[in-house]
Amino acid sequence: MMKRFLILSLLPLIVACTSNVTATDEEQTDANTPLHLLRPDYDTPYVIPQADSVKAVMDRILNYVDTTTFMQLDESGKQLKRGTFRLTSYEWGVTYSAMLRAGEVTGDEAYTRYATDRMTYLAKLAPQFSERLRQGEDIDPLMRQVVAPAALDDCGAICSAMIKSGLPELQSQVETYYDYIANHQYRYTDGQFARLRPVKNTVWLDDMFMGIPALALHGNWQEAERQFRLFHDKMWVPSVGLYRHGWVPAANADTHDAFHPSFFWARANGWALLTACELLDVQQSDYIMQCFLDQLHGLLPLQHQTGAWHQLLDRQDTYLETSCTAIYCYCLAHAINCGWIDAETYGAQALLAWNYVSSKVNELGQVEGTCVGTGLAFDPAFYAYRPVSKFAAHGYGPTIWAGAEIYRLVSTHHIKMNDSAIHFYPTDPGETEPIFYVE
Repeated sequence: MMKRFLILSLLPLIVACTSNVTATDEEQTDANTPLHLLRPDYDTPYVIPQADSVKAVMDRILNYVDTTTFMQLDESGKQLKRGTFRLTSYEWGVTYSAMLRAGEVTGDEAYTRYATDRMTYLAKLAPQFSERLRQGEDIDPLMRQVVAPAALDDCGAICSAMIKSGLPELQSQVETYYDYIANHQYRYTDGQFARLRPVKNTVWLDDMFMGIPALALHGNWQEAERQFRLFHDKMWVPSVGLYRHGWVPAANADTHDAFHPSFFWARANGWALLTACELLDVQQSDYIMQCFLDQLHGLLPLQHQTGAWHQLLDRQDTYLETSCTAIYCYCLAHAINCGWIDAETYGAQALLAWNYVSSKVNELGQVEGTCVGTGLAFDPAFYAYRPVSKFAAHGYGPTIWAGAEIYRLVSTHHIKMNDSAIHFYPTDPGETEPIFYVE
C-alpha cells in the first residue's frame, strides 16, 4: 500500500512535468524555430554597450566620489578632512589619471575638474605642511606622503597624473615626487626598484606601475625602459605567459631558479600591462610592444565567461575580481583604439569585460567586488582569501579608465550582432538581420 501511495502521489507531478516539456517542444522545435537564435541566459548581459550607457555608469562613479572626497582641512586645520577615500594615495593617483582621460574622451570637463582641482589643492597645501615638518611637527600622514614621500606608493601614480595634467602650478610638486622616484627609492643590487618588506630585496610587480611611467613621462625614457627590462627579466614566466607577483633573490640561486614560487595575482598583472600601455603612449618601443602582446596572449584565454578574470589568474577556484578586469578592459580597448591590435579579433572580449565591470557599479556609484590592498606572499591562500570591499579604492580609477576607453571604442567602431555574437567591422555593413554575410 505504501509503494502504491507514493506512486499515486507523484503521478500528478510527473504528468505536469511531461506536459510542460511536450508543450515547450510543440512551441519551439527544430522544424518550426531557428533554435540557434534563442537567447541564452547569460550571467553578464551580452550586449553591445552604447556610448550614453557607458557614460551613465561613469557619471555615477564621478558623482559618488565627488561627494565623498573633500578638498578641505578638518576643524583643527592640521589634517585633511577625511572622506571615503584618501586624496593622496596611489589608488587615487590612478583615479586622477583616469578622470583626465575620461574628460579628454567624453568632452565632459567635470571629470577633468575632479582631478585637477584635487591635485592643485594638494600642491597648494604642500608648502605649509613642508614647513611644519621642517620645524619638527608631527604632520598629517596623508600630507606627509605629499611633502616627504617614503615609498613609490606615496608618489608614483600621482606624479604621473600631475605630469599628464600639464598644469604649471603642479610642477613643484611633480619635482618633489620625481626626486624620490629617481633618487631615493630603495633598489636591488642591479638598480631595480625593490622593497625591504616582507623580506629584504623583495621585488614587487606592482612597482612597475608605481615607478616606471613617471620616469618616462618626466622625460627619462632610458631609465624607464631599463627598469621595465629588469622587471620583465625577473618576473615574466614564459611557460604561463604571465608575470609572477613577487621575486626574492634567495630563491634564485642558479640551481633553483626554475622553482621560484610564482603566484599570478591578477591586479599585479594589471599594473604590468598598464605600465606597458603608459610607456607605449610616451614612445613606441618594439621590445615593450612585444611584451605587451605576449602578456595579452597569456591573459585573454583566461577570461571567464562572465567577462571577468580570477583573483589568481590560473586558479579558477578563486573569485572573480573587478579591479583587474577593469584594468585589462582598459588596456585591451586602448590598444584597439591606438591601432596596436585589431578590433575584429579583440574587440568582443573588451566589451565583455566592460559589461562585467559595469554590472559591479551599484546605483550609488560604488564599485563592488574589488580586492582590498594586498601585500606579497609565497603561498596561494594569502591571495585566494583576500577580502573584497566596495570601499577598496583600487576599483574606482580602473573602472573610470575602462569606461573612457570603451566609450571611445563604441563611438568610433562599427559593432553588430551577427549570428548571436558580437562582431566588429571596419565599415558599417548596413545590416540589421540576425545573420548576414559580408562581401
